[in-house]
Amino acid sequence: MSLILTERFVRAYADLPTNIQKKVDKALRLLETDFRHPSLQSHPIEGSTGIYEARVDLKHRLTYQREGNDLILRTVGGHEETLRNP
Repeated sequence: MSLILTERFVRAYADLPTNIQKKVDKALRLLETDFRHPSLQSHPIEGSTGIYEARVDLKHRLTYQREGNDLILRTVGGHEETLRNP
C-alpha cells in the first residue's frame, strides 16, 4: 500500500511532540505494510463512511481512507480531537 499525506495530516504531524512523531512514524510503517496489523487496532469510524482510525498509542490516533492500493492519511493527534473531526 502506498501512503498519501494530506496537507492537514502534515500540519497536524508537525504540531506533535517529537516523541509522539516517532510513534506515528512506527504506526505509518505498520500501516504501509499491513493496515490490519493488530497493534494498529484499525477499524471504521462510526458515522463516517469510508474513514478509518488507527492507534498510535493510548492517547493518539490517526485517520485514513482506503482508495484502491492507496491509504489517504487525513489527520493525526489526540484521540478525542482527532475523532471529533476525522
